[in-house]
Amino acid sequence: MRKSVLGVWEKVEMADRIYIFGAHSRAQTTAVYLQTLYPGLSVEAYLYNNEEPNPEKIGDVPVVKLDKGKLYTNYPVYIGTRGIYHEEITRELRGLGFEKIMPVDAGLDIRLRNAYLERRYADAGQDFLKIDKLKALEDSVPAAVYVAKSIYDAPLRRQYLEKPYEKMIQVGAALTEKRLADCLVADNTGDNISMKNRQFCELTALYWIWKNAEEEIVGLEHYRRHFILPPDWLERMLVNEVDVILPVPLYVAPNLRENYRKRHEPMDWDYMMAYLRERNLREAQEAEAFFERNLYSPCNMFIMRREVLDELCRWLFPVLFAAEEHGGSREDSYDNRYPGFLSERLISFFFEKNRKKYKTIYSDKNFLD
Repeated sequence: MRKSVLGVWEKVEMADRIYIFGAHSRAQTTAVYLQTLYPGLSVEAYLYNNEEPNPEKIGDVPVVKLDKGKLYTNYPVYIGTRGIYHEEITRELRGLGFEKIMPVDAGLDIRLRNAYLERRYADAGQDFLKIDKLKALEDSVPAAVYVAKSIYDAPLRRQYLEKPYEKMIQVGAALTEKRLADCLVADNTGDNISMKNRQFCELTALYWIWKNAEEEIVGLEHYRRHFILPPDWLERMLVNEVDVILPVPLYVAPNLRENYRKRHEPMDWDYMMAYLRERNLREAQEAEAFFERNLYSPCNMFIMRREVLDELCRWLFPVLFAAEEHGGSREDSYDNRYPGFLSERLISFFFEKNRKKYKTIYSDKNFLD
């Protein structure tokens, strides 16, 4: 057994051989995190217990159903699935004799992801800068982080107390007469694209912020996803001359391009890249190289200076509007959100290509159930 390099929060020490429960994106990402942090660690198998189609192998690692094949119950099992399944999977694994079970919940994912990124950035000779590591000062400027909410949001099981700097904004307000009592702002006022909310989701809030908000520093969160910030985050941002705060990057496999094409409609991705090539061939080549990588900041969340937001939106929205005009609307509500899924990758590319121009740092985010 090898002692964890991540600290006492782990319930089991790292072994030389482990299983990972799950065979999709979350499980594969967990494997990359662990094998980067523990060189020589062997993932012996990806496990599953349902009838969904799964590959026979992921790389060279077999994908095994729980009731098939010989399994070693002394191996630790990391559960790399959605959190709503963790309790049931844990019970089933214990019933089979496994004792070292580690559900990769939000807390563990944050710790693994940060440790992985510190290693990756160090290997690349770069600093992995996070808001909670920066020094602060006393003066401040007008700032607001807008939190996107809609009438279709599922209720939270635990109450969330909004921070003083957060402003709730109702998105898709042009599509309904109902108004949310806790939203002081609606995205159908001023210059807006509120009618596009079924496809653009929280991006209708981004557009509204761009065209209508007056604060010098602005941000965007979701009603379920909020940045985990120190109380003096704004002062730290100012004294350290930070231009942008983004969510801690997420690893996806095999790369950003193919991960999107596998999970969404490939046609939308192909059109987006064709549009970029027609608009600016050199920039499109830079984008293609970036999309060969594995890391991006998800969820269309940010905090940034006003002038940075202006440049981002002037660059971003023409691409999304062109993709929308080409792709049209979809019957499936999830597939219909493709402009929002494309923008997650585009925003990450924008700040990578402007790495020398804008100082970008990162913050963890939560996910409320």
